[in-house]
Amino acid sequence: QVQLVESGGGVVQPGGSLRLSCVAPENIFSTYIMAWFRQAPGKQREFVAAITSSWTNTLDSVKGRFTISRDNTRNTVSLQMSSLKPEDTAVYYCNAKRTIGNIVQSYWGQGTQVTVSS
Repeated sequence: QVQLVESGGGVVQPGGSLRLSCVAPENIFSTYIMAWFRQAPGKQREFVAAITSSWTNTLDSVKGRFTISRDNTRNTVSLQMSSLKPEDTAVYYCNAKRTIGNIVQSYWGQGTQVTVSS
């Protein structure tokens, strides 16, 4: 019933830019931590960036290049990616998560492919 709709993936040359977007239901967007993860072939899924109404956090390796933001009027979280490198190539996933006591509620988007290649 909870659907995270992702868009924006594609193929870009090194040094290029892409903007990923994730639209969430309002009740999810307003109360959950929204985040981006990525998974490269043969590697574990890793955290990239997260955002709430009051804070943001980003992976050290992408700081200064990636910016996470949210548009509260559209229930959309975005990941602006600049100065892309081949090692950024991965499937990028949108995630919404909250923890109430010992109950964790987490939802994932379908993933969008980002390929950085010349």
